[in-house]
Amino acid sequence: MAPTDGSESIAGRTSLSEVMGQLCRHRPVFHSEADLQHSFARVLWELAPDVHSRLEVPQRRSGKAEYLDLLCIGPSATRTAIEFKYFTRKWTGTAGTPGEDYALKGHAATDLARLHFVRDIARLERFCRRSGQNGLALMLTNEASLWTPPGPSRRRTRDHDFRIHHGRELAGTLLWAEGAYAPNTCTLRGVYPLDWEPYTEVGGPAGEFRYLAVFVSPAPGGADDEFACA
Repeated sequence: MAPTDGSESIAGRTSLSEVMGQLCRHRPVFHSEADLQHSFARVLWELAPDVHSRLEVPQRRSGKAEYLDLLCIGPSATRTAIEFKYFTRKWTGTAGTPGEDYALKGHAATDLARLHFVRDIARLERFCRRSGQNGLALMLTNEASLWTPPGPSRRRTRDHDFRIHHGRELAGTLLWAEGAYAPNTCTLRGVYPLDWEPYTEVGGPAGEFRYLAVFVSPAPGGADDEFACA
C-alpha cells in the first residue's frame, strides 16, 4: 500500500477511513472496548501488513508509566499512538458476518465520556513529542447525545467546555464546572474541529453508530521526547 500524508494517517501507510470502512463491513458492533481495539489492529494488519501493532504500551515520564491503547509502527519508524473510547447505550441484537448476538450495556455518564475523550487528546499531545509520531483519539458510540448539539435553551452543565458534538471546536483551557473542580481542568495545545462520521446502522432504538476521530500532530520541532516507549 502506498504511503499517505503522515499528519492524518496511521503510521504513514493507510488512512483511518480505509480502516473504518473495512472494519464496519464485518464488525458493525463490538462487545467491548478491548474487542474494538483488537479488531481495529487486525484490520490495520490486513490493509498494511508492514505496520506492526502493539497493545497497552507503557509510556514513561520520570519513572511513572501511562499506558497507550495501541501503538502502530510503520516500516520507516513512523508511528501512530491511538487511544480508543467505546461508549454505548443499551442495545440487543444480532449483527456482523458471521452473525453474532450482542447485548450492549448502557453507560449513563455522558459527561464523563466527554471528559475522558478530551483527556485522551491531551495525553496524545504529550505522547506525540517525538519526531515522526502522530496521535489519534477515536470514539465509537451509539449514544446520539454525544454527537448532537445541545439546544439553545439547554442550561449550562458542568461539562459545557468538554462538549464534543458535531461542529464543535476544542482548543485552549477547558474548565470543569466553570473551574469549580480544578483536577478536571484540561489544556490543549492544538485546535481540533470535531466532525462525526457514520459507522453503521444495525436497527432498533440506539442502532445507529458514529465515530469521532481527532488526529494529533507531532509537536513542532519533534525534539522534546518527554514521553518515550518503555
